[in-house]
Amino acid sequence: MTFFPLPAFNDNYIWITKDATRKTIWAVDPGDAQVVLDYCKAEHLTLAGILITHHHKDHTGGVETLKKEFNCPTYGPESLSPTLVTHPLRQGESVTVHHQEFLVLETPGHTLDHICYFAEPEQQAPQLLCGDTLFRGGCGRLFEGSPAQMLNAMTRLRALPHATQVYGTHEYTLANYRFALAIDPNNTALVNANHEAEALRAKDIPTLPTTIALEAQTNPFMRFDWQQVVAGAAHLLNEDPAQDLINGFAQIRRAKDGF
Repeated sequence: MTFFPLPAFNDNYIWITKDATRKTIWAVDPGDAQVVLDYCKAEHLTLAGILITHHHKDHTGGVETLKKEFNCPTYGPESLSPTLVTHPLRQGESVTVHHQEFLVLETPGHTLDHICYFAEPEQQAPQLLCGDTLFRGGCGRLFEGSPAQMLNAMTRLRALPHATQVYGTHEYTLANYRFALAIDPNNTALVNANHEAEALRAKDIPTLPTTIALEAQTNPFMRFDWQQVVAGAAHLLNEDPAQDLINGFAQIRRAKDGF
């Protein structure tokens, strides 16, 4: 099973996985119905199902149109049932996409209803569909949840297999790396990742998917327990570095919000 992105809006990716034998696709967070409709028409495909990670409009705006067009099931947070979601999901439940089972992980922080989908296909790297919880080089802004909740989400995701392919839904990488380099400038892995991302974007190539291994090395929100990262964030805020993980994570998030 492989995923590929359909660009939408200014920086969204609608991730698609295709079953060539059945001529069907699944779509993840289709904020724009027309993008998916155009792809299906051009490739003579049918939408078999939709996965939603959270309620924000740029992730759900196309769902109603696509449901009506294809009469397909929609899986997502309980908060969106029964209006958008036909199959509400909770922590530990699963959904089968093209014969592959995805485990549901509740990751409140960006929103309170945010969920991710994790799979371990045979003879393939694990896969994480993480919406706006985890980006390359960053994490979602805390619109509803708390620093403690997002810290818990980052801790859980960091514990996934290092080879896990991470499919976030925004092309925020270069902006994320500018901040990361401001607070973690001596991180060689980060410097190298930034150069790679700059080269990809110069050719209009997505910087995603990333991997858990790369994020653990370069993402300040997964390096919350590295004192130099917290100290760098605190310096930007003109504060003393926090002495505990939750407040340290909160400093990193506040520093990024004001960067």
